[in-house]
Amino acid sequence: MDFEFSEEQTLLADAVNGYLTGAYDLEARRRAVASDAGWRPEVWKALAEELGVLGALVPEEAGGLGGGGVEAMIVMRAIGRALALEPYLETAVLGVGLLKRAGGAQAEALMATIAEGQAIVAFAHEEAAGRHALLRVETTARREGDGWRLDGAKAVVSAAPWASHLIVSARTSGAATDEAGIGLFLIDVASAGEGLSIRAYPTVDGRRAAEVAFDGLVLPADALLGEDAFDGVIAPALDEAVAGQCAEAVGVLSQLHDQTLDYVKQRKQFGRPIGQFQVLQHRLADTFAAVELATSLTYMATLHLDAPAAQRARAVSAAKVGVARALRFVSQAAVQTHGGIGMTDELALSHYFKRASVIEQQLGGIEPHLRRFISLTPASTADLDGGLVDA
Repeated sequence: MDFEFSEEQTLLADAVNGYLTGAYDLEARRRAVASDAGWRPEVWKALAEELGVLGALVPEEAGGLGGGGVEAMIVMRAIGRALALEPYLETAVLGVGLLKRAGGAQAEALMATIAEGQAIVAFAHEEAAGRHALLRVETTARREGDGWRLDGAKAVVSAAPWASHLIVSARTSGAATDEAGIGLFLIDVASAGEGLSIRAYPTVDGRRAAEVAFDGLVLPADALLGEDAFDGVIAPALDEAVAGQCAEAVGVLSQLHDQTLDYVKQRKQFGRPIGQFQVLQHRLADTFAAVELATSLTYMATLHLDAPAAQRARAVSAAKVGVARALRFVSQAAVQTHGGIGMTDELALSHYFKRASVIEQQLGGIEPHLRRFISLTPASTADLDGGLVDA
């Protein structure tokens, strides 16, 4: 697939890659993971003030750059290559995607704060019983006086321990799996008071997540961002996030492949580099092809984010399935080629392997996205825009 960035996009890619390459190395990341904060606020500040990328997707009227999926792809790929910890996907892609579609004064003000680097947003949507079923929302929101009362729980909410604000999906009407009746609520964590609990924990890839529970949490009336928000707000924003995470995966995949290629050139056995052995040459050719396929699938998904809903969803799910398969294959091949050292904490490769394992399942793994892709495939097997998916 031919894909050329504009001059502005090329400058963005150079700036973000240059900054993150200089700011992140293995030791700096390990120190951040082990710290109480678990991330690097100084990097977040630089992304906002020096690079301006926290506002890349924020509309211009809210103080952002008004960018779209391609800009998100560029930044997320750089984050994947650097293995950066900062919650860019959760805040600047998914959070902004929800807010700009929900609209309103509150949403616009929060987006401006995000662009300035003064807010972190986490989307509390998935629940323990849902198993990545996006419509299964059992958390309830009932009117109480002039406001709302929230009851329920959300599972594995990425970046929630760092969040200044939570965006929560809750059912205002209907059954647990109904498409209608899902509302979005904005919670300022610092002023939430009783009824909100956040149990934070580290994840296997060195980041942070939390179990979030609501026990009679009382919210003001204006906490409601929108009712019946699934089709017009949640679904497209989640698809943008999946496409962005595919781009992060491409950055991770490229590092797994490149580090393995460097290793086979240096590691010697029987008096010569192991990269001269044909079986390893074939393996590296296969991993290179997998990285290239994941890259093309990510481009395809990104370019379909503005397509009609069914085409968008089908393209994104196709990309997620292909990228998830590439993550498993390339990461396992990298570790197998390195041998036992491949899983040691001292080697950067092991940290990329762990991040690859998490991305494979996050925002839905192979099974739920394959089911969605199949459900959206026409009986006539007509393809998307000339066969980008079915090929």
